[in-house]
Amino acid sequence: MFKNTVLVTLLIVMLIFFSHNVMVSAQNYYPTTTGNIWVMESEDKAERLTYTVETSDESINGKDLALLKITTETLGTDSITTENYFINFDEEGIKLYKIVVELGPPFGVATALLYPPALFYPLTLEVGDSWELTADSEVNLAGPITFISTNKVVAVEDIVTPAGTFENCLKIRIDTKSITTLGATRGTAYQWLAPNFGPVKFENTQDIVYKLVSSNLLYDVTGDGVVNILDLVFVAARFGEKTTEGDVNKDGKVNILDLVLVAQHFGAN
Repeated sequence: MFKNTVLVTLLIVMLIFFSHNVMVSAQNYYPTTTGNIWVMESEDKAERLTYTVETSDESINGKDLALLKITTETLGTDSITTENYFINFDEEGIKLYKIVVELGPPFGVATALLYPPALFYPLTLEVGDSWELTADSEVNLAGPITFISTNKVVAVEDIVTPAGTFENCLKIRIDTKSITTLGATRGTAYQWLAPNFGPVKFENTQDIVYKLVSSNLLYDVTGDGVVNILDLVFVAARFGEKTTEGDVNKDGKVNILDLVLVAQHFGAN
């Protein structure tokens, strides 16, 4: 028992050192662990924006796809729009294979398949980086529609939200263009991503600003709002056990993979 405790303690020290070096060289601006949740609300608390990462039954060419679901609600009403992004990951970043947008009446559901997949978010990001994706679909009333999104990292800012202050967030400008037989419409939105945390602020094309009010990132296993040494100790104390407590990647056991995930997100809050 003593030998195992020493081994795990040394492992923690190594992982802390590793995590700091990783975060300096390549921040993860969109953690995509299944179960992650981010909730934002507008400044007047009339609208809510919820991001969730879920499992899905979708697969393409043998690749299992995760689901990034973005739900927009007008609180106190039945107005809900759900955007479903089916994604996978490789050395380039988050790849987008399918989009399903539930628009509600009278437009119905818009579905777009992207193969080869489009780059949804690059693995690494810095000011000046840009990327574009195009998707074709069809909706009720409007008929065929082509959607083009051009994304560019335009600034690094500190963001104050009801859930806390996040430093060195990337501000991404999202220029959109929708083309139908009736003409083209354009819009500009902004997304702020915190390093090793994800979305903390969003401004839509109607200038409604959403800020983070709560989150449930799986790396914060102690639930104190920050990923720190206490989370590493919590996982290490359950090392080798088959338990849901500390099993960050949900593979049925607590092992080195769980420690690495927590260590890589050390300092996120």
